[in-house]
Amino acid sequence: MGRALRVGIPVLLAGFALWYASYVTTIVAWELRKIVSWLAVPLLFAAFVALPWLVVKRLRRRKETGSDGSDAAVVVGCLGAVVGLGLAVAWLVYGAYLQDRAYMEHVRIVSEPVPELAARAPYVVGRAQAAPHLGDVTGEISDITYLPDSDRFATLVERRGWLAGYEVGLVQDIPLGGNSRTQQRCAFDVGVADARIGGWFNHNLGRKISAEKRWVRFDTGDAYVTCSGDTPIVVVPLKRQTGFLVVTERPAGLALYDGRTGKLTITTDTSAVPGPSYPMSIAARQREATAAVGSFADWWFERSGWDASEDGANEGNESEFALQYRDGSGSSAYVTPLTPQGEASSVVAVSTVPTRHQGGGLAPMTVHRLSPTWSSPKALVALIKAEYRDVCCYNDDMVFEVVPTGGRTWTATIGSEQNIRYRVEGRGQVAGREATCLKAADGALIRCGYAAPGSPEEQELKRQEEQKKKSETGTAPRDVGDLTAYSAAELAELHRRVSEEVGRRLKGG
Repeated sequence: MGRALRVGIPVLLAGFALWYASYVTTIVAWELRKIVSWLAVPLLFAAFVALPWLVVKRLRRRKETGSDGSDAAVVVGCLGAVVGLGLAVAWLVYGAYLQDRAYMEHVRIVSEPVPELAARAPYVVGRAQAAPHLGDVTGEISDITYLPDSDRFATLVERRGWLAGYEVGLVQDIPLGGNSRTQQRCAFDVGVADARIGGWFNHNLGRKISAEKRWVRFDTGDAYVTCSGDTPIVVVPLKRQTGFLVVTERPAGLALYDGRTGKLTITTDTSAVPGPSYPMSIAARQREATAAVGSFADWWFERSGWDASEDGANEGNESEFALQYRDGSGSSAYVTPLTPQGEASSVVAVSTVPTRHQGGGLAPMTVHRLSPTWSSPKALVALIKAEYRDVCCYNDDMVFEVVPTGGRTWTATIGSEQNIRYRVEGRGQVAGREATCLKAADGALIRCGYAAPGSPEEQELKRQEEQKKKSETGTAPRDVGDLTAYSAAELAELHRRVSEEVGRRLKGG
């Protein structure tokens, strides 16, 4: 009894400590589940192969034979190790393919045009314009997220120090064609709400989330801040694991951290936040899984699926552009231009995943095949610089993100990080006669590389030209003819009328 107590009590205490340490146990459980999913099949097979070895060893002890049983046991054991190792390697490869196939559960591949999407300020501009509006804040910017529902950029600032949380949240309106018109700062109560993602000890927001809801985790890049009046709210989209032999991630609601009271709320109501509720990291994983759209052989030799365009034109934000639909529904999607696997750089498809999704399953992903395909973003930037060299690019001006904006069109923005001046809208390949049109940042058409007869662009340019002529005609002085032909009385009358009109206008202001 004494020995049982000496052994049992420490075991119980250790188990209680592990259960109490919800944050650590959650991380350990997640990582072990990934490992077991890869090793479950080979370990099971090795166990079955090693079973004869145990039988032979048992028989050797009973019969007390010579070395024959021992040799057989060694042979069977080695055979089990070799077969188990081979199966483990095979499962590591094929299991990865099955995992991609699991993420392809709700993927549709269509030839329909991409729905119309609204242009927005580039991500790098949102990042650059955050710092000037932070004022005397001494913290470090930890995250910048575009909120498509409100067409704003949210900035989360960490307070300096090991045992500190966040300092302030900034939500700013950055319209195309100018600096931010409005900004809203909401400060954290650093004495109460002192936790942050990646913080130390009890100042770790992940630890608080695990204490509230065990076995869920999150990706740091998915979190963002919103301002509810003067109260900052840190929004953390959560994820859970599913499956045994093939482990994948699924959405698991939201964690809302009140920056005034320090209260943490776990909810599945996606309408509770004015921003994305579906984890962007899962949307990115779904996009990457399109490599498994074909057979295992196609997946292994990289002959199927698509990659995000990575030729440098969209540096800093190459995939999962959060854009709002133009249909007035207020819905939005993560949008990514896709290139075929390999060295080809032309954009052949566009993927869309909703930024909001109800339930614990994967959100539907749609891959729109393009016809015609687009040139690579790098080639489009070179075209813009060649066709519109009078507006691009000198001083600090540059071409920013080249993003899909629906149908068969793309949009690129031109300007500096502090002032977007123009946008270029285009279609398809750079060799097309109707490839691009230059517009002001607010969308007003300026000129096109080529306006096809009867096209909306040609009609708009004609309308502008007629308006310009009418304006010039209306403001030009009327022709009074040759003054030498006037008699002295007529000149005096004309002078009197001019003097009276000038006096009347001066009196009237």
